[in-house]
Amino acid sequence: MIIPIRCFTCGTLIGDKWEEFKRRVEQGEDPHKVLEELGVTRYCCKRMLISHVEIIDRIVELFNAIEQRQKEEAEERGVFR
Repeated sequence: MIIPIRCFTCGTLIGDKWEEFKRRVEQGEDPHKVLEELGVTRYCCKRMLISHVEIIDRIVELFNAIEQRQKEEAEERGVFR
Protein backbone atom coordinates (compact mmCIF):
# COMPACT_ATOMS: atom_id res chain seq x y z
CA MET A 1 0.00 0.00 0.00
CA ILE A 2 1.33 3.43 -0.83
CA ILE A 3 1.56 6.31 1.60
CA PRO A 4 -1.56 8.51 1.55
CA ILE A 5 -1.08 11.81 -0.29
CA ARG A 6 -2.52 13.89 2.53
CA CYS A 7 -2.68 13.57 6.30
CA PHE A 8 -5.99 12.00 7.33
CA THR A 9 -6.44 14.51 10.16
CA CYS A 10 -5.34 17.94 8.92
CA GLY A 11 -5.08 17.45 5.15
CA THR A 12 -1.45 18.57 4.87
CA LEU A 13 0.46 17.18 1.90
CA ILE A 14 2.74 14.38 3.17
CA GLY A 15 3.02 11.90 0.30
CA ASP A 16 5.93 13.77 -1.24
CA LYS A 17 8.01 13.33 1.91
CA TRP A 18 7.74 9.54 2.25
CA GLU A 19 10.62 8.40 0.03
CA GLU A 20 13.08 10.85 1.59
CA PHE A 21 11.92 9.94 5.11
CA LYS A 22 12.14 6.21 4.46
CA ARG A 23 15.58 6.43 2.84
CA ARG A 24 17.12 8.52 5.61
CA VAL A 25 15.65 6.44 8.45
CA GLU A 26 16.89 3.23 6.80
CA GLN A 27 20.36 4.80 6.71
CA GLY A 28 20.19 5.17 10.48
CA GLU A 29 19.14 8.78 11.00
CA ASP A 30 16.86 9.71 13.89
CA PRO A 31 13.23 9.81 12.63
CA HIS A 32 12.42 12.87 14.75
CA LYS A 33 15.33 14.81 13.25
CA VAL A 34 14.39 13.76 9.71
CA LEU A 35 10.78 14.87 10.21
CA GLU A 36 11.93 18.26 11.51
CA GLU A 37 14.24 18.75 8.53
CA LEU A 38 11.44 17.80 6.12
CA GLY A 39 9.20 20.40 7.74
CA VAL A 40 6.73 17.96 9.27
CA THR A 41 5.70 19.68 12.51
CA ARG A 42 2.21 18.44 13.37
CA TYR A 43 1.98 15.23 15.35
CA CYS A 44 -0.85 13.97 13.16
CA CYS A 45 1.38 14.21 10.08
CA LYS A 46 4.29 12.64 11.95
CA ARG A 47 2.03 9.74 12.84
CA MET A 48 1.16 9.21 9.19
CA LEU A 49 4.81 8.82 8.22
CA ILE A 50 6.09 6.95 11.27
CA SER A 51 3.28 4.39 11.41
CA HIS A 52 3.09 3.66 7.67
CA VAL A 53 3.82 0.04 6.72
CA GLU A 54 4.59 -1.15 3.22
CA ILE A 55 2.02 -3.95 3.23
CA ILE A 56 3.02 -5.36 -0.15
CA ASP A 57 6.49 -6.20 1.20
CA ARG A 58 4.94 -8.17 4.05
CA ILE A 59 2.55 -9.97 1.69
CA VAL A 60 5.39 -11.01 -0.62
CA GLU A 61 7.40 -12.34 2.34
CA LEU A 62 4.39 -14.34 3.54
CA PHE A 63 3.69 -15.71 0.06
CA ASN A 64 7.31 -16.80 -0.36
CA ALA A 65 7.32 -18.49 3.06
CA ILE A 66 4.11 -20.39 2.28
CA GLU A 67 5.43 -21.45 -1.11
CA GLN A 68 8.70 -22.69 0.42
CA ARG A 69 6.85 -24.64 3.11
CA GLN A 70 4.60 -26.31 0.54
CA LYS A 71 7.63 -27.25 -1.52
CA GLU A 72 9.38 -28.78 1.51
CA GLU A 73 6.27 -30.75 2.47
CA ALA A 74 5.91 -32.06 -1.08
CA GLU A 75 9.55 -33.19 -1.11
CA GLU A 76 9.04 -35.00 2.21
CA ARG A 77 6.09 -36.90 0.75
CA GLY A 78 8.03 -37.68 -2.41
CA VAL A 79 5.84 -35.49 -4.60
CA PHE A 80 7.67 -33.19 -6.95
CA ARG A 81 6.28 -30.14 -8.68
